[in-house]
Amino acid sequence: MYRFLLSPRWLGALALTLVGAAVMVLLGNWQLDRYRGRTEVNERIDAGQRMAPAPLSDALRAPTGGAGTTGPAPAEDKVWTRITATGRYDPTNTVLVRGRTVDSRVGFEVLTPLVLADGTALLVDRGWIPPAPGGATAQPPVPAVPSGDVTVVGRVHETESGAGAVDRRDGRLETRRIGVPRLARELPYPVYGGYLLLDEQTPAADPVFKAVPVGHANNWQNFGYVVQWWLFAVMALFGYGWVARREARRAAGIGATPKPLDRAAEPTPSPSA
Repeated sequence: MYRFLLSPRWLGALALTLVGAAVMVLLGNWQLDRYRGRTEVNERIDAGQRMAPAPLSDALRAPTGGAGTTGPAPAEDKVWTRITATGRYDPTNTVLVRGRTVDSRVGFEVLTPLVLADGTALLVDRGWIPPAPGGATAQPPVPAVPSGDVTVVGRVHETESGAGAVDRRDGRLETRRIGVPRLARELPYPVYGGYLLLDEQTPAADPVFKAVPVGHANNWQNFGYVVQWWLFAVMALFGYGWVARREARRAAGIGATPKPLDRAAEPTPSPSA
């Protein structure tokens, strides 16, 4: 009944179905890995919000080069660690990061180097401020930094990818992305390989700053793709089986509609005597 499945045409269809289903399963596994990775990131973000601040050295290794060099990037499991550090802000090398959105408004994030006692510096994202009147790219007045020693508490953020050019406009450094190695080349001291997203500061930060929100990765979207690709694989196999069964039933005549009788072809009955 199913011998036709051994024909070249059906064997070819089976091979294509199996290959397609295998590719779909692999795509589902890839999305499952992404789901797990993003879930781990979200868990670290949540843990960082709850944990007591640790010393800077627990999350970032100090830079060992000269001026303009960068220390090692934070290990993956150290990103979003809540840390504390004490030093003095260097307002002459403040960096304005343009095109940043908070509460649906485009403005600037303000990065100021915190110079530590050993002469190294940690870039601190002090928060978001709106642009000056005149447009989203108009440089705003930046609140002054506290004088003397400042203690900061915040979460370690890795350098952003796709860092572009760093310009000096109106005496200030300005960029579009926070690329720590690129920014470090503009600074007169060695810089840690990650930056700090500020949560708290002593003395207190100027209230004009708005905290930069930390968005969670959309891991459930990846989980949805996992289910989608695996369902496609099952549907491909089911579809092959359904078509094969229909073909077998057709060949066996099962379920076939009987042909209508051709009355015209029947012999004319002879008149009775």
